Amino acid sequence: MQQPAQSATTAVPELSERQRRHLRGLAHALKAVILIGNAGLTEALVRETVRALHDHELIKVKAPGGDRERRDELFAALAQHSGSALVHRIGNVAVLYRPRSGLPRILIPDS
Repeated sequence: MQQPAQSATTAVPELSERQRRHLRGLAHALKAVILIGNAGLTEALVRETVRALHDHELIKVKAPGGDRERRDELFAALAQHSGSALVHRIGNVAVLYRPRSGLPRILIPDS
């Protein structure tokens, strides 16, 4: 697996269980906007994820089938490199959240 260049890191949001539940509900109807290919975690994938998080704040990411442990590692690494929180993972799909600096679109409840 290639290691992408570290992107501009921002503080990863710490989410309470109540906030995670709220974000899972919002993400339910979303379609995956990031598809991880066979190349795995690349610099281009991280850049596209950062752009999608800036545009949407809450996104779904879909990984190829296969080894569950490898998928979990990919999702965790992508969240770390994009400065986002891994809200939820089920099957081949993960939900990432990073509030927009300045004026966030998504208001989450206080913890």
